[in-house]
Amino acid sequence: MLTVEDWAEIRRLRRSEGMPIKVIARAMGCSKNTVKQALRSDGAPRYVRAPRGSLVDEVEPRIRELLRAWPTMPATVVAERIGWQHSIRILRDRVSDLRPAYLQPDPASRTTYLPGELAQCDFWFPEVSLPVGFGQTRSPMQLPVLVMASGYSRWLSARLLPSRAAEDLFAGWWVLLERLGGVPKTLVWDGEGAIGRWRRGTAELTGDCQAFRGTLGAKVIVCKPADPEAKGLIERANGYLETSFLPGRTFTDPGDFNAQLQGWLPKANARRMRVLGCSPGDRVEADRAAMLTLPPVAPVTGWRRSQRLPRDYYIRLDSNDYSVHPAAVGRRIEIVADLDRVRVFCEGAVVADHPRCWAHHQSITDTVHAQAATALRRDRFTVVAPAATEVEQRALTDYDIAFGLRLDQGAS
Repeated sequence: MLTVEDWAEIRRLRRSEGMPIKVIARAMGCSKNTVKQALRSDGAPRYVRAPRGSLVDEVEPRIRELLRAWPTMPATVVAERIGWQHSIRILRDRVSDLRPAYLQPDPASRTTYLPGELAQCDFWFPEVSLPVGFGQTRSPMQLPVLVMASGYSRWLSARLLPSRAAEDLFAGWWVLLERLGGVPKTLVWDGEGAIGRWRRGTAELTGDCQAFRGTLGAKVIVCKPADPEAKGLIERANGYLETSFLPGRTFTDPGDFNAQLQGWLPKANARRMRVLGCSPGDRVEADRAAMLTLPPVAPVTGWRRSQRLPRDYYIRLDSNDYSVHPAAVGRRIEIVADLDRVRVFCEGAVVADHPRCWAHHQSITDTVHAQAATALRRDRFTVVAPAATEVEQRALTDYDIAFGLRLDQGAS
């Protein structure tokens, strides 16, 4: 068989040197017909093995009949119906080749996003156990990490939250939007309870979500159940966090987790993505320019409520009790808490300021508050002893006379 080198040399001698076919055949040591064949061919010669028959060839008509009646029939069921006694692998390959001819084509469309158009949000639950103090640890399902990915730039933002409660969710969401520097026109969520749900074929947003999106001026979409393609962007982002951020890391507390996460995100947003042909950092400025601007007044987020301070001068927030200065006992106070701190105000003055406790069922006491309570109790219950007075003591004979007893008369 003529080799590729000989074929190339024959064509060179003919086209570049202008040699006659007879001279080329003599120089290459081959026949003139071989030279003519090499000059007529458009491509280099290659070895092609003659196709051999397969065991599946004789049963292919029966396979086609089954697929024509039931295009989605599994290969294992096909093997059972035709009495296949050989390797299932070669039968499965043939069924895979034949099946598309009997199925309705279902092409997938490529999704593209305009700058500032959309961002997807979801919770990621890292597979770690995190110490939170007081001898407690949080399991993976108790560690919600709020993740947001922009559609156009693929810019990734994330933060570990104390809980999935609406107060913490919207506070964390606002933090991510501030870091992004703008508000995407559409924000996509899965069926998170604090956001909304599908009911009777329509999506219903919660009151908290309506208030939040109204301040932002954005649209919030809740994905339909069992529709993973609608939020594939954020699912890939969660997978990237799972495989690229988490391995090999240890964390001492939630603050350490967030510190390491914020230190890693700039590197993640600087990586080149094949789907973009560049890094998210190269497109984020165009993304921000097309987004809605942040509202001049921040939305109301976090924990906020008003109550009267009870006598034990503690308030409960997210299963934990926090002390308040006892001078405010019986007065109306306002509790304001975010992701990091718990503050209590009374007539505009701060009467409590504690770091947010991530453990459960704990009592957080400020020593100043405890000392003030002790002093107030001492002042309230101090009793002044009365002055000593002279009390007359009666003679015992007076009692005898009163009861008619005259011991001296009986004795005489």
